[in-house]
Amino acid sequence: MSGATGTGTTMREAFVATAGHLLDEDPRVAVVLAAISADVFADAARRHPDRVIDVGIREQLLVGVAGGMALTGMRPIAHTYAPFLVERPFEQVKLDLGHQGVGAVLVSVGASYDWAAGGRTHHAPGDVALLDTLPGWTVHVPGHPDEVVDLLRRAARTDDRVYLRLTNDGNARAHPVGAGFQVLRTGRRAVVVAVGPVLDRVLAATARLDVTVLYASTVRPFDAVGLRAAVLAADRADVVLVEPYLAGTSTHAVAEALADVPHRVRALGVRRDVELRGYGEPADHDAAHGLDVAGIAARIHAFTRA
Repeated sequence: MSGATGTGTTMREAFVATAGHLLDEDPRVAVVLAAISADVFADAARRHPDRVIDVGIREQLLVGVAGGMALTGMRPIAHTYAPFLVERPFEQVKLDLGHQGVGAVLVSVGASYDWAAGGRTHHAPGDVALLDTLPGWTVHVPGHPDEVVDLLRRAARTDDRVYLRLTNDGNARAHPVGAGFQVLRTGRRAVVVAVGPVLDRVLAATARLDVTVLYASTVRPFDAVGLRAAVLAADRADVVLVEPYLAGTSTHAVAEALADVPHRVRALGVRRDVELRGYGEPADHDAAHGLDVAGIAARIHAFTRA
């Protein structure tokens, strides 16, 4: 799936266009870059040279500058590849934003392995799990470029700490964004939570199964109320998480939501037990991690029959 709208817009293009509009509309908004995407922000930089800042290949400085801007009352949007935005400058994310009690919008591209040929340095399946070790983060994982527009605009209006995770992958159509799960299909045998760009694959994989399918473009805060309602309406308290990043990232959130309900959880995502060293294409990684339609279908089918 291309992650494109009918006009061919990608999530990254939707982000760049929306950020440009926000720069024009709101004098608080600034965009901080670390070389990545500097070319596509060139027009915005000419219009707003004091609020589009390229620090070069210095990712720790990228986050530090965003923290400093936030301390002055600005609303910084920091952007680069996921491993360079969350993993490499994690100390600055923890201290310059979290410990100082200020917010920023971190917008990543690359997802888990969008640029498969870039190798392990450009893969980041653990980014959401890593941010999960810090309090107070809102995490959006859109499944369509139109969702990116809405989520970024909402984030820019707040002073919260927000992570917006973009990918080349995506669903055929957008769904309304919000903090809660959307019920896209109801069933009795299990509740399947599909996060962001894996939704279409989950719907195809469960087409003949008697399961409820919930969709989430926002995973933090986790919609415990929505999950409980769906589980309690089913015949079995079985939950399948299908996340496009590290398998089991949201298992603890499911456990907390269902602490008083005996339940089972099957977590699907990027495998924890292997590191793929053959670059290949993103589809090859999906298949190896069981995140293609066939892999998702086989594992959900086995789980619901157990």
